[in-house]
Amino acid sequence: MSGTVVHLHKGPTPDHDPATVTTLTVVPDATTPAVPLWIRSGRAIKTAVTHNNTRTAARAVARHSLYIAGGARIVGRRAWDGRTAARYERYMRTAEAAGNFDAAAEWEERGQRFREARHRRRMDLLHSPLDVAKGAGISVGMGIGGLVLLGIAMAVATKDATDVVTPLMAVVDFINLMITIVRVVWGPALTIGPFLALLALWSVGAHQKAAPQWALPPDVRTGEGEPITPSIVVKALRDLGVPALRKAITEMGDAGASMLSPIVIAGCGVEVDVTLPSGVSTNEVQNKRRKLAENLSRHEHEVFITIPTAARTVRLWVADSGALDEPIGPSPLTTDETLTADYAKGRAPWGQDLRGDAATLSLYQRHLLITGLSNQGKTVALRSLALWLSLDKSVQFLMGDLKGVGDWAMFDGLATTLIQGPTDEHVIQVTEMVEGAVEEMNRRIQAPPGTVFPALIVLVDEAQVAFMCPVKDDEGRFYGGSKATSRYFMAVRKIHNQGRAVNVLMWQGTQDPTDQNLPKLVREGAHTRASLALGTESQARMALGDKAVDGGAAPNLLRPGLDQGTLVVASSGIDIPKGQSSITVRTHYVDDEAAVAITDRAKALRDGVTTLHAIERKEEHDALADIAAVIGDAARLRTQDVIKRLSALNPTAYGDWSPGDLTRVLEDASAEPYKSDGRMVVARDRVVRALANRDNEGSASDAG
Repeated sequence: MSGTVVHLHKGPTPDHDPATVTTLTVVPDATTPAVPLWIRSGRAIKTAVTHNNTRTAARAVARHSLYIAGGARIVGRRAWDGRTAARYERYMRTAEAAGNFDAAAEWEERGQRFREARHRRRMDLLHSPLDVAKGAGISVGMGIGGLVLLGIAMAVATKDATDVVTPLMAVVDFINLMITIVRVVWGPALTIGPFLALLALWSVGAHQKAAPQWALPPDVRTGEGEPITPSIVVKALRDLGVPALRKAITEMGDAGASMLSPIVIAGCGVEVDVTLPSGVSTNEVQNKRRKLAENLSRHEHEVFITIPTAARTVRLWVADSGALDEPIGPSPLTTDETLTADYAKGRAPWGQDLRGDAATLSLYQRHLLITGLSNQGKTVALRSLALWLSLDKSVQFLMGDLKGVGDWAMFDGLATTLIQGPTDEHVIQVTEMVEGAVEEMNRRIQAPPGTVFPALIVLVDEAQVAFMCPVKDDEGRFYGGSKATSRYFMAVRKIHNQGRAVNVLMWQGTQDPTDQNLPKLVREGAHTRASLALGTESQARMALGDKAVDGGAAPNLLRPGLDQGTLVVASSGIDIPKGQSSITVRTHYVDDEAAVAITDRAKALRDGVTTLHAIERKEEHDALADIAAVIGDAARLRTQDVIKRLSALNPTAYGDWSPGDLTRVLEDASAEPYKSDGRMVVARDRVVRALANRDNEGSASDAG
């Protein structure tokens, strides 16, 4: 049997008598590690201190001790209220804070009547000692006289003269008995009395739960969920730690009531506007959101601070305790199989706002950007909008999913193009897809005025993968990046600039925005900007813009993992309360199975769509060589003639070329067009020299 062998033996030590010292030697066996006793004792103490039973016991001791202190405070306050007009003053201030001035006047009148009655009682006390003495003398005299008369009657009846004093002596004996009883009881009463008083105070404190929240049992903690009243709001603001605000509230004759608008029910919470006193700025309150929430007995995520149009005013929305952790229910997309969509006039059912009202979004001619940290519900929020719009059979989709895990697979057979995957090749395919949308946009722009085109939604999920792609094309242009040479960036910018007018719209979803993976021009090109939980305020400004954040939008204060699907939205396409720049929306969750059912209904509305999973690339051609070929033996040729000949040579490659395309190719080859007789021309010698230089460079690189 393994274990620790303990040997006890006596031996000398330098500082002790060898005959009296016993040495304890701990010898571990082969299977037990040597652990000093003091370490094991320390671990045991630490375990005992941190054990749940220990904490529960300590909390119970503190709770019952604080019940006594709280009971004493309550009894003292009751006694003070009974002896003074403090109660009436308190009720009057509460009524004033609530704006009920009739009730305030009534309480003031009651307080005045109480003071008058108290004054009369005090004046009566000045004359009471003499009156009491007179009354006591008369009472004693009458009492003794009555007893003597009773004794005389008894003596006449019994013919015994000693009975005259019998009643009087009986009273004396009774008084003596009372004194004896008091003498016997007085000692124990003095001993037990303090304990009875403490028990009474404990009873009052326990009944009123007069202990801090941390000391109360979990099932009786009542601080959370306390109704929001004017006095609570004013007290929370006063204790916010802003000196100017505290001083102003203290000096206000109405106890701060004039700061508050009426408190109104707003969905699963209440709303109130607070007009701040002079010298207090709105950002001082915004920066104290957590402390304000705790002063209101709420968690930080249950209090929202926005800035309405009124000067020096903050709008507080305070949720009912725990209400924001409750689910909001299924999407109408999953419960109403007859639901259809209308791109131009309809609004997508996206979720609920904090008031509990339906939050619907108009998608008509609005570019869209949704961002947030990973795994917060970005794809589901973006997909739910596409699912609703798919029920309008006129809408066309070009989709690129650069995550490639099947989140958009249900759109196969519904989208014209669906590219799924995270590799550089997929980024190239998505970029060419967006460039194809640019060509379609240009075709629509050149159509006769008044032509109406169906909506074309160009949707790219995980767009940060495209912006961060380091690959170059054959001409040395990056697919990713944020410069004018970035193909994906420039294609998105072109759609942002002109696509809205011809119903070519860009929707993007991206993670963790930065200047590198979400360029500024792209962010600001979206008409509808929404953000889930983010890490920092700077990211919130990137996602929603400075105006929304300065107005109170704070996706960086959402709780990652706990507030999944909760968006802060800045858009003209959603109903935002007057004076606010953003709105918080709790989106409906549509799972994959429900999404498949919705897309099946959408496919049934269409005649059938063949989905491409790759971009068909045009036949490769050498533009510079083709230019040299069409010039032929001419010394120079006008640029317009060069474009016409190129178009005739290869309509597919050059049919939509503009002078700018020709100029770009020639400038890259250092064979720029120039003016001759007032017209732009292309010189044959320059083109031939550029071809020769290119071939020489290619040969040198091959030899190297």
